[in-house]
Amino acid sequence: MDGEVIESEGLRHTPAGLARLAFRMRHTSMQQEAGMQRQVQCEVPALALGEVAQKLGNLQPGQQLRAEGFLAQRSLKSMQLVLHIDNVILR
Repeated sequence: MDGEVIESEGLRHTPAGLARLAFRMRHTSMQQEAGMQRQVQCEVPALALGEVAQKLGNLQPGQQLRAEGFLAQRSLKSMQLVLHIDNVILR
């Protein structure tokens, strides 16, 4: 997913000492649906852990990036989705 950082909580560490970075990104693209072009816009909560979080430690609003990973629910009690980032390319 390509996007722009709109806010970041800053680099933190879990109680086990693992680097953790939570942020929100905005995605905008043109997609094909039912034979027509459609503009898609959404904001996605994202989470990076370990080395990826350290790589993104100085992430600032406005930063462009391409993120790869998987969607998972935020917690056992919340069905809200979060993009867990496995790989990222800063632009």
